[in-house]
Amino acid sequence: MGQYITTNKGRNFYVHETPGEQGTIIGSHGLTGNHKQLQYYQEAFSGTYRFISYDILGRGNSGAAAETSSIETHADHLLDLIATLEIERPILLGYSMGAYISAIVASQLADTDGLILLDGAGQADESTKQLVLPSLERLKKTYSNPNQYVEEAKKLYTRLNIDWDQQMEEAVLYEIAKDEHFWRNKSNLQTITRDFESFYTFKSENVFAHIECPAFLLIATGSIGDQGPLFKEEGYAEIKKQLSRLQTEVTPVNHYELVFNKQPKIISQIEAFLSQKGVKS
Repeated sequence: MGQYITTNKGRNFYVHETPGEQGTIIGSHGLTGNHKQLQYYQEAFSGTYRFISYDILGRGNSGAAAETSSIETHADHLLDLIATLEIERPILLGYSMGAYISAIVASQLADTDGLILLDGAGQADESTKQLVLPSLERLKKTYSNPNQYVEEAKKLYTRLNIDWDQQMEEAVLYEIAKDEHFWRNKSNLQTITRDFESFYTFKSENVFAHIECPAFLLIATGSIGDQGPLFKEEGYAEIKKQLSRLQTEVTPVNHYELVFNKQPKIISQIEAFLSQKGVKS
C-alpha cells in the first residue's frame, strides 16, 4: 500500500508498505532510483517481514531535497521517518546510495536489529565517477511523450542485461512527470550530482566503528558494459575491517541486475542472514 507521510519535522515522503509479523525492514534505494528499485526484495519478504520502501527526498513522489542534500542529510531524514512511524528495532536494507544512508543510520540508532548493504557504502573511486556521471545527463532531457522516455530507457537497460517486462516498464514510467508541455525525469540533476559527490566525503571509519548490529554485505562484481563493476571489491575493505558481526557474499551479477532482475539466490542468502541468532525473527 502506498501513502504520503508527513514526518514529525515536516518532511513529505511517499512510502510503500507491505505487511509482515517478523520485524520491520526499511529499504532505501539508489542514487537516481525510487522505491520501485526494491520491488523484488519487497515482494520476497512481504508476508514475513513488514517491509517499508520509500522515495528518498528529491526522487519519485516524495518532496524536494534541500540545496544542502547529501547522504548525511538523507540519513537524518530516514531517522525522522523512523521516529514518525514509531518503528522499533528496524532492519535497514540499503542499495547503492541507500547503503550509505542505511549504514549512517545504523551507526546512530542503537536499536537497529540488522543492516543489509546491497553493493554500496564502499569506497567510490575515479572509475565510479566515470560510470555514474555520464549516465546523469538523461536527467536534463525533455520528452514529447512518455513512450519516448520508455524506449530510451529500454535500450539502456537491456544493454545492462536487464530483463524487460511490464513491471520494468511501470518502474520506468514512475520516474517521469509532465512539466508544462514536456515530460522529464522527476529528479533534479543538481540534487543528484550533489548527493553523488557526498559519496567521496563519506568517512567509513567514523560510521562502521559505531555499528553493533549484525550486518550483511553483498558485493556485485559484474561488469557494467566493458568498464568493470561500479564499486571495486577492494573498496569494501574498511567495512570488513570494522564490522565484527559481518556476513559477506559476492555475486557475479552487475550493480543494476542486482535490483532490476529477480535474484532468488541473493534472497535466500538474506533470509539465512535474518534467521541467524541476533537478528529478530
